[in-house]
Amino acid sequence: MSTQSTPSTTQTGIRPLAGKTALVTGGSRGIGAAIVRRLTADGAQVAFTYSSAKAQADAVAEATGALAVQANSSDAEAVRAAVSRTVEQFGALDILVNNAGTIRRAPAAEHPLEWFDEVLEVDLTSAFVLSQVLGRRMLEAGHGRIVFTASLLSFQGGINVPGYAAAKSGVAGLVRALSNEWAGRGVTVNGIAPGYIATGNTQALQDDPDRSRAILERIPAGRWGTPEDVAGAAVFLASDAARYVSGAILPVDGGWLGR
Repeated sequence: MSTQSTPSTTQTGIRPLAGKTALVTGGSRGIGAAIVRRLTADGAQVAFTYSSAKAQADAVAEATGALAVQANSSDAEAVRAAVSRTVEQFGALDILVNNAGTIRRAPAAEHPLEWFDEVLEVDLTSAFVLSQVLGRRMLEAGHGRIVFTASLLSFQGGINVPGYAAAKSGVAGLVRALSNEWAGRGVTVNGIAPGYIATGNTQALQDDPDRSRAILERIPAGRWGTPEDVAGAAVFLASDAARYVSGAILPVDGGWLGR
């Protein structure tokens, strides 16, 4: 399996997010941490939330200079408090990346209802609450960028993850609904649909030789994605380069959906 890294635009002297402020949910590890690193490297002041991984959050904060804010994404009041603290720190917020998420795996016939409810609360409901709170501020300012982490399962059904598939399908609908209302008022709303990315959430699949082989055989790029692959798409959608892009779900999947 080949891997590659994408250099930050700062290497060419371009900082597309200079002067911008951003809040990233679930920024202590995996895709979220990569997005925090990339946004800060490209000039943004960044705050990020984390639930319980304090040591990892502290490491990301130290490496990037970002502000780490503890907030359980299933707690609407904690999410609102995180927004208040970020605005208090930065004075304004230009970019929201709704990245926090969880997944529970069990066949649909045996899938516990509490797992289904938990995934919907974290992956969909809390993202709407945060978008609503910050969206009001962005609408008043007349500009803003909201980016959701969707999924391939925003397009497909998946196996053994009915709650996750429902939540991520809901995220795609929410992106379009908010874009319809807000794009004409200066606030773009888009989503990124990561493919098979090598993170903790996909570790079980990576560790299953048969499943991993089947996945790789379908990906035209011939490799698992990296969190950095997703971070580059986040910078694009958060920047002025995407000022006329709204209501879109951008696959970052090595060609999976085109196969």
